[in-house]
Amino acid sequence: MPNPAAEAERLAISRVTLSNFRCYDTLRLHPGAGLVILTGANGAGKTNLLEALSLLSPGRGLRGARLAEISRHPDASAQPAPAEWAVAAEFASPHGALSVGVGWAEADGERRAVRINGTAASGQTALSEHVSMVWLTPAMDRLFVESPSGRRRFLDRLVFAFDPAHAGRLQA
Repeated sequence: MPNPAAEAERLAISRVTLSNFRCYDTLRLHPGAGLVILTGANGAGKTNLLEALSLLSPGRGLRGARLAEISRHPDASAQPAPAEWAVAAEFASPHGALSVGVGWAEADGERRAVRINGTAASGQTALSEHVSMVWLTPAMDRLFVESPSGRRRFLDRLVFAFDPAHAGRLQA
């Protein structure tokens, strides 16, 4: 039976924009309503797009990469890429439209800049109030047969998706 509370908080992505993100110089995507399936050849950027979306929620993203590693790296014959990147998305929710953007510039060190509905916000905390997501990747295929620390991190993230205050309890 569907949970009415969960239904009320569901977000749908209506627009995604990437700038200088991994293999993308610029990408503007307007997915349709409903299920979206990404297809393409190996190396086409499918996982890069999923990683970009994962950075719109608290945490280090699905790859856990350092922020400086995410900037676009064009081929050696091209102009050097700027040491910065950005991801923005428009979400449709039962409460109206929500705009979330994250970005990084070399001068920021390992801190993401976050904007919610066009206003600068306080990083992870602000993201947790608006967006949460959980993912399973092929690299996690042994999650339930290997060390307990990986399981704890995954379960903490799962609880965090439903209870953003959980992160504060972990810090205590």
